[in-house]
Amino acid sequence: MFNGLFIGAAGMRAQQMNVDTIANNLANANTTGFKKGRVSFTEMMVQDSNRTQTSNADLDTVAMNSLRHAGVGVAVASAGKIFEAGELRKTESAMDVAIAGDGFFELAMSDGSTAYSRGGSLKINRDGQLALSTGQALKPGINVPDNVQAVSIARDGRVSFSVAGQSAPVDGGQLELVRFTNPNGLSSQGEGVYLANENSGMAMTSLPGENGVGTVSQGFLEASNVKMIDEMINLMVAQRAYEANVKIVQASDEMLGMINNLRK
Repeated sequence: MFNGLFIGAAGMRAQQMNVDTIANNLANANTTGFKKGRVSFTEMMVQDSNRTQTSNADLDTVAMNSLRHAGVGVAVASAGKIFEAGELRKTESAMDVAIAGDGFFELAMSDGSTAYSRGGSLKINRDGQLALSTGQALKPGINVPDNVQAVSIARDGRVSFSVAGQSAPVDGGQLELVRFTNPNGLSSQGEGVYLANENSGMAMTSLPGENGVGTVSQGFLEASNVKMIDEMINLMVAQRAYEANVKIVQASDEMLGMINNLRK
């Protein structure tokens, strides 16, 4: 069986996904809290049972064993996010929060499930709770008084409010952070929201600043962790790899054409 066409096509398909991932990274280089994607590849192997049944007496055992498996190209092994911390940029807005270090905020989804985020711009939702600008409320729920004048979030996650007519701040509750054994395995839902799965492991809850999690930074937003120079280099490498696989397909096609044109 002539595998050259298949190998070249598999390489083109894999590199196309790589280029798509890099393009998405570059497009979101200025997106707040964006985490760059990465594609990993693996070799594809196939067992050639026909070759192992050869009766040629000149083939020794070592040669026969070497023919039992043949490479048939490349496949995408995984595609995930890289959760390296981005730069914290000061915004001076009390409703902006970020995490300095490892960890995620817990979010209450509309269907009752739990999601996770690295932070962002907050708002008060229709239920009177602190929520991301996309609508997901923070967990545990932080109820905001109707006559609140200012919101204060300490580095340890303690929330307090300045309320009209009261000189002393009002305690609003405690924010918690979670971490994962393998955060790169989280499933992205878009808008900086992620879901846990068997690859990421179970969420481990801690107070900010404890057990290896980071602290809460009010008045900051986390920038994208995309590095333009690295992504441009990766794009050129992926393009060259794609071109090489195109050459494989072209050469294989020419060789098959030569076979078809043979004359007895």
